[in-house]
Amino acid sequence: MVGIVGYGVYVPRYRIKTEEIAAVWGEDGPKLAKGLGVFEKSVPGPDEDVATISVEAARNAIKQGDIDPTDIGAVYVGSESHPYAVKPTGTIVAESIGCTHDITCADFEFACKAGTAAVQTCMGLVDSKMIKIGLAIGSDTAQGRPGDALEYSAAAGGAAFLIGKKKPVATIEETVSFTTDTPDFWRREGEDFPSHGARFTGEPAYFRHVGAGAKSLLKKTKTTVEDYDYFVFHMPNGKFPIAMGRQLGVPPEKLEDSLIVRQIGNTYSGSAMMGLARILDIADPDSKIFMVAYGSGAGSDAFSIKVEEEIESRRGEVPTMDDYIARKTYVSYAVYAKYRRKIVALG
Repeated sequence: MVGIVGYGVYVPRYRIKTEEIAAVWGEDGPKLAKGLGVFEKSVPGPDEDVATISVEAARNAIKQGDIDPTDIGAVYVGSESHPYAVKPTGTIVAESIGCTHDITCADFEFACKAGTAAVQTCMGLVDSKMIKIGLAIGSDTAQGRPGDALEYSAAAGGAAFLIGKKKPVATIEETVSFTTDTPDFWRREGEDFPSHGARFTGEPAYFRHVGAGAKSLLKKTKTTVEDYDYFVFHMPNGKFPIAMGRQLGVPPEKLEDSLIVRQIGNTYSGSAMMGLARILDIADPDSKIFMVAYGSGAGSDAFSIKVEEEIESRRGEVPTMDDYIARKTYVSYAVYAKYRRKIVALG
């Protein structure tokens, strides 16, 4: 079966506490920050973007999987903050990690599930024997308008997964998707910051699609919540995945280990994939993982994953998710605004 033959993550060093953001935006700020369940978030440095984050995550994945990069036949980067409107991020990544020129390469967009869509595409290419190994990346430097609720959670980071068949650290047993035209979140060409439907992003968007994707996967695999050891849901904030777990009857302890959003914020296309990486860092062989990624617009990708014995021999090769969480330098709101180019010179 097709599986994950290597994986890696990257999180920028800089952090800003949500209470620091709240202090700038008046008395409603602290209440909003506390309600979202995000305590601090990652901030990309002035020389970091989706390309650099993707390259670092991909290099970690290659080293962790002990993969020859010339065996990679596809490089797909999912993001909603690609550095170029016309110029693929994937070609930069492929060249940087030493792939040959005989590859298929493209950038993916589907809000926060672009990376998992890339995983599914790589699965199909590997299973059909068109390629030996595919590289799927979910990476973002998420935007949030100053003072908007998104500013408390929009963060930066990425995860890279090598998809193949030989010696997988985890087998992808099944995947399903659920998609509708639900405009809960959008950003038009040329706009600096996205817009969203506020509370509309909850029930008709996130909860409907994640819930439907989860139920469809359980039905297709003929499994129940009790059959899985860990759960990973897309994390737009700290409260949505917990509420989703409650709706599906997931015991809190099966979800807790994936909730990295509290420490690094919502990394958009990287969110669910980084949560999965965190579980792979700690899970025992034969553990079963249930993951549902969500992308506004709107859709969900659900995966049933089994951890294999091979994972034991791959640990300790590259920094873990926890290593990156612990590696941090706090910045003020002024520095954060400068790094995120929120300060615009007039005239």
